[in-house]
Amino acid sequence: MSEILITEDMVDAIALGGCLLGGGGGGSMAEGIKLAKTALKHGKVLLKDINAVDLESVVLTSSAVGAPSSSEAFVTDQDHLRTVELCQAVGVSGINAFITNECGGGSIFNGWVPAAVLDLALLDAPCNGRAHPTGLMGSMGLHRIKDYVSVQSAVGGNPKTEKHLEAVFKGALDSASSLVRQCAVCAGGLVAVARNPVKASFIKDHGAPGAIKLALKLGEVMMKLKSSGPRAIASASMDILGGNVITASRVKDKKLVSEGGFDHGKIVLEDGHEITFWNEYMTLECNGKRISTFPDLIMTLDGESGIPATSAEVRKDQMVIVVSASAKNLILGEGMRCKELFEPIEKVIGKEIISYLKI
Repeated sequence: MSEILITEDMVDAIALGGCLLGGGGGGSMAEGIKLAKTALKHGKVLLKDINAVDLESVVLTSSAVGAPSSSEAFVTDQDHLRTVELCQAVGVSGINAFITNECGGGSIFNGWVPAAVLDLALLDAPCNGRAHPTGLMGSMGLHRIKDYVSVQSAVGGNPKTEKHLEAVFKGALDSASSLVRQCAVCAGGLVAVARNPVKASFIKDHGAPGAIKLALKLGEVMMKLKSSGPRAIASASMDILGGNVITASRVKDKKLVSEGGFDHGKIVLEDGHEITFWNEYMTLECNGKRISTFPDLIMTLDGESGIPATSAEVRKDQMVIVVSASAKNLILGEGMRCKELFEPIEKVIGKEIISYLKI
């Protein structure tokens, strides 16, 4: 189907599949579902294939930037809409559709509110078909285009705690992305973002067309197997992604540091497996041997329910199932093929990443 009219019955499945594809990041499913249902109250959400729109159409990316574990994170549906207005205020015109920056339990619903309110299409072509930590990774390789001028707006923060802010930046992509990240810190941990208007033709070649339908398919299978137990859910989802169930074990320890608008740290399981994360899961090792490396999909599922659990949600003594799928089996955007964007990961987690890349 070239287009799907999204119904409320699809939301939970999209959230589940999106959370799995988030690979440890991508925000909260609960917040994502809330945002999606709010969008559907505003109007219709029409999900279109990239080939179902004029490739000259102007498309705006919707995102959320911040540290998932922040207790002060505060973003409303109106904040998402306001980001679009701010981009328009500095000259972005002729917006025909929206895309989300990534797949995640929360982030897969970015763009739904403005699409519904403005009666515009939502394209099934995220910047990336999995979640990623930095804005540049979700910019489809635009940083490699000489003289490209980025427009990025950020809105968020709780007015009651005097942390609400609105900002819009126009300039070099890396600089604008860094300023947006700082806005997230000042707003209490999270901001809604609109950024980088481009033509649909660029997204077709550099984005991740089909990733939302993949999330929906994964979620539907996971929901169907709910009564069959967590192991069945994990196995079925990995069958779809050509991945593997790695282990089922209890969390022995978790170390988390929130700084600079990111979460980073390590999860240690009782059976010797260790997972490092920088919002998303970055490495999976057992007794010092590397098993998977970002952008491979590494994900934890709750050992009792089979529901995906992000790096911010996993707790000490929790029973988890760890799954992994090769990056080659995922629908990835151009940002996952730019090796220079992986250098910051190595500095944050203190482990080699680039030498393990398979893309």
